[in-house]
Parts: sequence; C-alpha cells; structure tokens
Amino acid sequence: MSTLFNLPSGCRASLLRNANKLSQTHWRLNVSTRGASNTTNTHLWNSRVASSRRERLLHQSVNKASPATLSNVVTAIPSAVKQDLSESPVPYTAPKTGLLSILPSSWVPYAELIRLDKPTGTYYLFFPCLFSTLLAAPMAMPMASPLSVVGTSLLFFSGALIMRGAGCTVNDLWDRNLDPHVARTRLRPIARGAVTPFKALVFTGAQLLTGLGILLQFPTQCLFYGIPSLLFVASYPLAKRVTHYPQFVLGLTFSWGAMMGFPALGADLLHNAVALTAATCLYTSNIAWTVLYDMIYAHMDIKDDAKAGIKSIALRHDSQTKQILTGLAVAQIGLLAAAGAAAGAGPVFFVGSCGGAALTLVIMIKKVNLKSVKDCWWWFVNGCLLTGGVISTGLGSDYLLRYVQQKENAVE
Repeated sequence: MSTLFNLPSGCRASLLRNANKLSQTHWRLNVSTRGASNTTNTHLWNSRVASSRRERLLHQSVNKASPATLSNVVTAIPSAVKQDLSESPVPYTAPKTGLLSILPSSWVPYAELIRLDKPTGTYYLFFPCLFSTLLAAPMAMPMASPLSVVGTSLLFFSGALIMRGAGCTVNDLWDRNLDPHVARTRLRPIARGAVTPFKALVFTGAQLLTGLGILLQFPTQCLFYGIPSLLFVASYPLAKRVTHYPQFVLGLTFSWGAMMGFPALGADLLHNAVALTAATCLYTSNIAWTVLYDMIYAHMDIKDDAKAGIKSIALRHDSQTKQILTGLAVAQIGLLAAAGAAAGAGPVFFVGSCGGAALTLVIMIKKVNLKSVKDCWWWFVNGCLLTGGVISTGLGSDYLLRYVQQKENAVE
C-alpha cells in the first residue's frame, strides 16, 4: 500500500474514483441478471446519484484521509485495478549519462532516432563493407595499399553511421503506430511525440543527402551499385507486416556492403567473373549472418510482437530457433569459405576467419538464453564484435601477408 501513499493526491483520488466506478459497474451487472426490470431501473438511478456524490466526497477527503483509512479503502479495490497500477509504464526521462547527456536537449530526440547511443547496428552494417574491402584488396590491379584500404574503410564506416541512422528513422516512421504497443519501443522519439512525422521525414532527407555525399567520394561505379540498396532500406519495415521472415529483407539490406568493397577498390564486378563470384558468396554469407543475429534480437520482443501483430521468424519458429540458428551458422561459414576460395585466400583466412567465426557462433548458439531479454541483448551486442572481429582479423592478416609477399617478389 506504500505505493498508493506516495502518489500525489490527485492521482489517489483518480484511482479511488475509478475503483468506485468499477465496483458500481459490477453491481449493475449483478442487478441486471435478477429479472425485475422496474426495480432494476430504480436501483440504477439511485446508484448513479450515489456514485456522483461519492466522487465529490473522495476529492474533498482524500487529502485528509489517514494511511489506515486509505488502506481500508484500497483493500476493496478489484485486483484488475491494482494490477493496472502496478504495471503502469515508466515515463520518459532524459539521458543522464553517456553521449546523449552532453548534447543540447533539442538534439537528443534526433540522436535517439538514429540510435546514436546504440552503435551495434552501425557495426553490423559496417562489417560487410570491411569484409569486402579486405577480400577485394589483394584482387585489385595493382594490389591495394594498406593506406588505401584504411581510407576506404573509414569512408565505409562514415556511410554506415549515416545510412543506419536513415534506416532507423524510416523504420520508426513506418512503425509509429506500432511502437507505442511494444515495451522496448514505446518511448522512441516519434512514438512518444518528441519528433513529428514531418520533421522525421525532413531529417531522413538530410541523412540521405549526407550519405550521397559520402558515396560520391568513391569511384563513380560505386554510385550505381550503392543506390539500389535504398529500395531495401525502405521496404524492410513493410516486410514485418506481410511476412514472418522480415529478417531476410534486413539481410539483403545490411549485407549490401559485402559487394561495395570490390568497385571501391577498382574491381568491376560486371567484368570480373572471379570478383563477382567472391562478392556473391560473401554477400549471401552475410545474409545468413544477419538473419542469425536478428533472430536472436527478435526474441526480445516476441511477446509484444505477438500482441501488436508484428511478424518475425522468432514468432514463426520459436520452438525450433536453435536448430535454425545452427543451420544459418553452417551456411554462413560455408559461403564465407567459398568467397575466400574464389578470391584465392590463404590458410590464415580459413583458420582465422572461418574457424574463428565458427567457434564464436557455436558458443553463442549454445549459451544464449532465448527466454531472457537481457541475455539476448548481450549476445546480440557482443556476438557482433566477436564474430565480426575474428572474420576481419583473418581477412586483414591474409591481405597483409599477400601484400608483403608481393613486395618481396617485386624486389627480387
């Protein structure tokens, strides 16, 4: 009962008034089943008059009531009302720590909109770009220098940051009527009214223009490979409404960078069959990885998604999740190995990237508790760094070894 005593007097009065109304509703329903219509009408009229008087008295006396008196009243409140009180959603509070806490207050909703405080999505979008850059570097003619690889990777990271933010904004615009019904998303800026749909649309346009500016820093052919990805960026939120497999659409979107590293370093996919084979295998490998990690992510919202009518692979295959995750992991590693074989990668890649990724995925699939929101989030965040990190390390090491060998051969 201490929760009730700590409430402002207006809230207490409102709660007690609603409880009184609910009690009167229950009484009217009971009376209506007795079959005496005239007597029932008289009782109903008297009940309404009495209820109105009780509401006025509650407002006048609730501030004067002692805790003991209030406690006696609360014991008469139906359990449904008590449950509603105990499950009242926590209101929004501005960030007190982290990056968002130092931003001007007017900037915070837009920073939240692009998930600036949750960079994992940016990493997931960046890793395929990094993979393709490292895989394509030895295939470039001449072989790309470490400086050009670093510069290209930094440009890709900038693009990933901007385009992930644009994708989040588009997603929240699509989901503005669904997000208020999901516990994890109900306080997002558009859902809570901090950013209007029109302002979000303008903000999206600004992000897309910024992304275009970054894309123009790459060779011209990258423009023709990059722009089609916008179709998937816009369609993913819609997929959640029409199919239980929106994760595959997300995979098509987030994995697009697995092809971009090749034209970025001068390997034209349309005129280089070896590069096209490697890029295709790498792209499909990343699609499998995206579906894998987003299936774990989807388990965090599985109950709310079911209530809100949102579709996901986690809902469709809840009882078979770990088997599906295992199959996706096998597909990811197999296709990654095929990409390396097509690109002429050496043992360092197969041991470091393929072997390391297989180990991290086996550990994650075995240990993740799909019924725990906290555990799913931990593996979603850290699985990105573990698996993405070992693949990048293997690819980078293989590239550096081949670069050094080429230099030595040139000297001889």
